[in-house]
Amino acid sequence: MNTGGKLIVFSAPSGSGKTTIVRHLLEQPDLNLEFSISAATREPRGKEINGTDYYFISLEDFKNHIKKEDFVEWEEVYRDNFYGTLKTEIERIWALGKNVIFDIDVAGGLRIKKKFPDQTLAVFVKPPSIDELKIRLKKRSTESEDKINMRIAKASVELATAPQFDTIIKNYDLDTAKKDAYELVKNFTK
Repeated sequence: MNTGGKLIVFSAPSGSGKTTIVRHLLEQPDLNLEFSISAATREPRGKEINGTDYYFISLEDFKNHIKKEDFVEWEEVYRDNFYGTLKTEIERIWALGKNVIFDIDVAGGLRIKKKFPDQTLAVFVKPPSIDELKIRLKKRSTESEDKINMRIAKASVELATAPQFDTIIKNYDLDTAKKDAYELVKNFTK
C-alpha cells in the first residue's frame, strides 16, 4: 500500500462529539484533510448518503472484502453489524495529496495506529460523563432505549482505552474542544 500523507484518527464513545469536531476540522482548508468514508452493513440513518457518510454495503459483500483482505481495519460492532476502512479509501485520499481524517470507533482507531504508528495521530475525545452521554444520545432521537443502553454499556469499556491513544481531548466545552483539536492536527501535519 502506498504510504502517502498522515492519518488522523478521532475515536470516542457514541455521543462524545467526535463527529462535530471532525466536521469542524474538515472546514479548515489549511489542514488539508479529507474524510475517510467507512464501509458499513447497517441501513442509512436519517439523511445519511451512500458514498458521503458511509459506503453502505451488504453483509455478504462486507464478508467478501474481509476474505480478500481489502480492509485496513474492520470490526463487528454489534451482531451482523460491521464497520471497516477499505484500503482503497486511504489510497484515494493520499492520491489527492491530502491527509486522512477518521471518525471511527475505538477498536478501529487503535488498529490504524498499530498499522501505521509513525503516520498516525490517534485522538480520544472524552465526554464530561456517562450521564452526559446518555442525555446527548437521547437528544438525537434516532435510536431506541435498548440501543442507547447498549451504547452506554459500550462507552464504559471504550473510556478505559483512552490512555492507549496519543492524546485525549476533553469535550466539556465544544468550542474549546474544537480549538484543541485544531492545534493538535495543525502541529501534527506541519
